[in-house]
Amino acid sequence: MQQKLYDDLAAFVAVGQERSFTRAAKKLGVTPSALSQTIRGLEERLGLSLLARTTRSVSPTALGERLLQTTSSRLGDIDAELASLHDLNSRPSGTIRITSSEAVADAVVWPKLENLLREHSEIQMEISSDASLTDIVADRYDAGVRLGGQVEKDMIAVRITPDMRMAVVGSPDYFANRSRPVRPPDLTGHDCINIRLPTSKSLSVWEFKKAGREYNVRVSGRLTFNSGKLRLRAALSGFGLAYMPEDQARPHIEAGKLVSVLNDWCAPFPGFHLYFPSRRQMSPAFALVVEALRHRQGA
Repeated sequence: MQQKLYDDLAAFVAVGQERSFTRAAKKLGVTPSALSQTIRGLEERLGLSLLARTTRSVSPTALGERLLQTTSSRLGDIDAELASLHDLNSRPSGTIRITSSEAVADAVVWPKLENLLREHSEIQMEISSDASLTDIVADRYDAGVRLGGQVEKDMIAVRITPDMRMAVVGSPDYFANRSRPVRPPDLTGHDCINIRLPTSKSLSVWEFKKAGREYNVRVSGRLTFNSGKLRLRAALSGFGLAYMPEDQARPHIEAGKLVSVLNDWCAPFPGFHLYFPSRRQMSPAFALVVEALRHRQGA
């Protein structure tokens, strides 16, 4: 229905119910003369006489009474539904869909959202674990999770983790009869666990940086995985050196099960960010999710 026709019908219903242009105009917040012009315009558009006017009163014609009876209830239903939708939109409710890699969903996204979902039972959550660079607009996700450097410029990015570092780790057994690498080129003499990238399907290059100098090393070894968990298990079992996020390896380093090398060559880089379209209008539920995931310094 065109907006003007809806407004004109609502004006007619007000006059028909009040039986007065003055009272109806006060109810609608317009002048009686403007309201009278609106009704005349509606009558001309429909080709019908809807109201009988005298100097003392106004009342619907027979056709006007029929239109009043059918229209008033329907307009009331529409107004009630719009009010209901507005009420729903003002409460944290509805389904939020997020795509993230499994490791980040498990270590960051779910732990931060668990308490929020307990407190707000009307929020429904779908977290899809996918390591590829998903198009969240095309696939109808509300948001995605990527490293800061991978977020497209037309998206809003909200940091959800601090800066990160990679680590090169191997087990004490692996180093028992091998010298430890001190420079990135030394990795060519080691059995390294390769990483198969989920997007390009190519093998990942191990990146290093120190004092402005950068090394990108293509490693070789017996094993190749696209799973971080399997790389970690293989390194713990002594099959070779693994290149992985430092926070995932740290508990095993502290327990003496892994040894970290090339630490001074592993520079920090931007951590994970929640990203979503800049044109998105936040619902109350989505706003709560964003704030729950937001990284706070020192938290």
